[in-house]
Amino acid sequence: MTDSKFNEFVNIVKRLRKECPWDKAQTNESIRTNTIEEAYEVVHAIDDGDYEELKKELGDLMLHVVFHTEMAGEIAGFTIDDVIQSITDKLIRRHPHIFGDTEVRDADHVKENWEKIKMAEGRKSVLDGLPEALPALLRAQRMQEKASKVGFDWSEKADVWHKVEEEIREFRAAEEEGDNAKIEEELGDLLFAITNYSRFAGVFAEDALRNSIHKFERRFRYVEEKLAERGKKPSDSTLEEMDEIWNEIKAQE
Repeated sequence: MTDSKFNEFVNIVKRLRKECPWDKAQTNESIRTNTIEEAYEVVHAIDDGDYEELKKELGDLMLHVVFHTEMAGEIAGFTIDDVIQSITDKLIRRHPHIFGDTEVRDADHVKENWEKIKMAEGRKSVLDGLPEALPALLRAQRMQEKASKVGFDWSEKADVWHKVEEEIREFRAAEEEGDNAKIEEELGDLLFAITNYSRFAGVFAEDALRNSIHKFERRFRYVEEKLAERGKKPSDSTLEEMDEIWNEIKAQE
């Protein structure tokens, strides 16, 4: 994008903020969930491999960046130029192997240096910077990765699986006790342990679960379609009927 195109875009957002009743009424807080939604739509376009849609969704996300900047700038006095300068300075500062004389072995070494640089910038914990709004699985895995970078990690994959088995036993014990609060706590521990094992297995837990959700949705919609051809709905059908159709689509896949 040329500077003139970007400046035109920024000026359009500024005008909307001044003249459009809806845009004038918004705050950073009022559209924060919309921003999250736009980020997920970008991810959805990537998952679909739809680059035409990705182009549109990245535009929507860019709108939110500029709009948030305009609204916050009215209070804090910064501009989009300040935002760009801030990220420019950060990229240079956190890539001394590119813009300085630091040597790195590989991508993992780069990530280790990245965490050290962030701590040197004034963070009190290596876990700082993980938004509470992140999906739980994603936040869990990112937290585990950050702890790992400073040596707080299992050394053997088998030990991580033993931890999963231990959490399963504790979860079952809580179920037998019938204490709902304890059941929830132990289920959380089990999910955390499974997420940690997925990291050792080289799998991104958030992606794995999302793919399973998509698979369930695809198969269940197929069940609904086949039942509809019979003039029925899931609520009118037996579990055996639905299982038969489910196994049919599962075999086809």
